[in-house]
Amino acid sequence: MTKPPRPIVLGIVGDSAAGKTTIAQGLMTVLGPDRVTVVCTDDYHKYDRRERARLNITPLHPDCNYIDIMELHMERLHYGQPVLKPVYDHSTGSLVRPEYVQPREFIIVEGLLGYYTPVLRQYYDVKVYLDPPEDLRRAWKIKRDTTERGYTVEQVLKELERREPDSAAFIRPQREYADIIVRFYPPPGVSPEEAGPVLNVQIILRPTIPHPDLSYLYNGEAPPGIRLTLGRDNGRPVDILEIDGAVASEHAHELAEAIWSHLPDLSPVEEEQIGNYQDLLQVRHSHPLALTQLLLAYHMLRVYTDFSRMPFAPPIAALSRLRFRESRTAFATPGKD
Repeated sequence: MTKPPRPIVLGIVGDSAAGKTTIAQGLMTVLGPDRVTVVCTDDYHKYDRRERARLNITPLHPDCNYIDIMELHMERLHYGQPVLKPVYDHSTGSLVRPEYVQPREFIIVEGLLGYYTPVLRQYYDVKVYLDPPEDLRRAWKIKRDTTERGYTVEQVLKELERREPDSAAFIRPQREYADIIVRFYPPPGVSPEEAGPVLNVQIILRPTIPHPDLSYLYNGEAPPGIRLTLGRDNGRPVDILEIDGAVASEHAHELAEAIWSHLPDLSPVEEEQIGNYQDLLQVRHSHPLALTQLLLAYHMLRVYTDFSRMPFAPPIAALSRLRFRESRTAFATPGKD
């Protein structure tokens, strides 16, 4: 296959501790670490932790970030050009030595404000938004910040309260611009703190990009614990894929094989290599997480394959129109008008 004329760019946006890094790690495993460059837009903070406290501003606010430099760097990365990227050390809250970033075939851009401006949004081939329930995200943030970043529980709760207005004003509205929305959530009767690997996942597939043909799931052939339905999101028709956290391994493997069948240019990785996440000192496995990572990898490789067949890279606006036309028939099945 001919190498595309530029990298394929996938964005992962969500609030703090929504699971962005965990998703990105699985994508790297599927696509191959030597083919993927990961960029964190949180590195573009203007102020370190002490300065933010003095100025009474949160890192979620656009004024706390060099959005203009982020836009310039996204343009360069989109066209395969290197950047000298700033670096923010989350463990210490400090701005440290910048990093020379050379884009590879695939670029994953994850962070808080990746879709904040129209300029930023035009450089992605696939846009993902992570949308866990707030009580689950709070539990994740408390666990992460107290074990990895030196905060107390009281400090995390106070910071969550302080950030809420900016989350509502600047982070959550970016959900509107996503092609795919991923929502992990606990089963009924299970608290966020106890859910662990049994978290369910709901994946909303908007018709802004083509999706793999999983139409067989509509016809009563879906394995137990896996459902594909028609629905609406903010008034727009969407396909909704749901995977139960308690889905049996053989049924998860069945869906994984269906997705792998759309990835002929990749060699399948072992199931235990993806879907892993850190839970304090333990590494745990989740079937819904593994299948989510695999589905997102499909979207990156689909664009890669499409570009490889083109004699040149089309303008972004033209490509967007092409995707819209394709998406209208991506899940076409009898009686699904």
